[in-house]
Amino acid sequence: MDGLHPLVHGGDTVGDVATPNLWQQFKQQNCQHARGLIIQRYAHLVSITAGRLFGPLPSGVEREDLVGAGVVGLVKAVDQFDPTRGIKFETYAITLIRGAILEMLRGDDWVPRLVRDQQKQLRSAYVRLESELGRPATEEEIAQELGITQEKLDKLLTNIGRASLLSLDDLRIGSDQQRLVDTIQTDDPSPLESVAVRERQRALAFAVDRLPDRERKVVSLYYHDGLTFKEIGSVLTVSESRAYQLHAQAVTRLRGYLDPEVELFP
Repeated sequence: MDGLHPLVHGGDTVGDVATPNLWQQFKQQNCQHARGLIIQRYAHLVSITAGRLFGPLPSGVEREDLVGAGVVGLVKAVDQFDPTRGIKFETYAITLIRGAILEMLRGDDWVPRLVRDQQKQLRSAYVRLESELGRPATEEEIAQELGITQEKLDKLLTNIGRASLLSLDDLRIGSDQQRLVDTIQTDDPSPLESVAVRERQRALAFAVDRLPDRERKVVSLYYHDGLTFKEIGSVLTVSESRAYQLHAQAVTRLRGYLDPEVELFP
């Protein structure tokens, strides 16, 4: 697997090779050379996913560790992908790459219990204060509710962002902690499933609309426009770490907003 890493750093090395023909050769003729070329063709997705998803890395974790796990996810995506289903491979691959990286980090169990407990406390504070105030609580109000300084809240948000590796794609909803992205992406849905998908999308859109302006802007720039945290910081004229904190805060709020919609995520 190590031999694939230079391909990731080198970007798309296959160029104009006819990718549909490669898929046909691999899937129908079991051509391993075609398989290798497909992996090369999409190797850049690993570095893109690793770079965009995680922001500041936890102590002891190197970017190369993320890339190594991501390559495993890419290979799995190539082997499992069915080109006849009309699904875009990039979308499918990024989901598996992200999942492989998350599994690697969760398996290391580097998150202190204290941080997990603080995450629950922060989430409860968001929900409680918004219920009392009738609007999203400000950071000053959250800090006061938790009995900490603004500086400590900023540090808490950074630690929580690192610990939970939160992204909208990995949000887990409901009693079985199903990923939100898995409940929305349905191939050839039945009429009943189509209604359910629309309701889940409605719930997510409504939750995003409830966010404070800057947090909603971060969500839009990150997930819709594909900007990095550094680029988002430039747009909002804040530091990269501040953009990362705003993202962690936004997704923490969204988890609280979506919990009452548990019946939509069986």
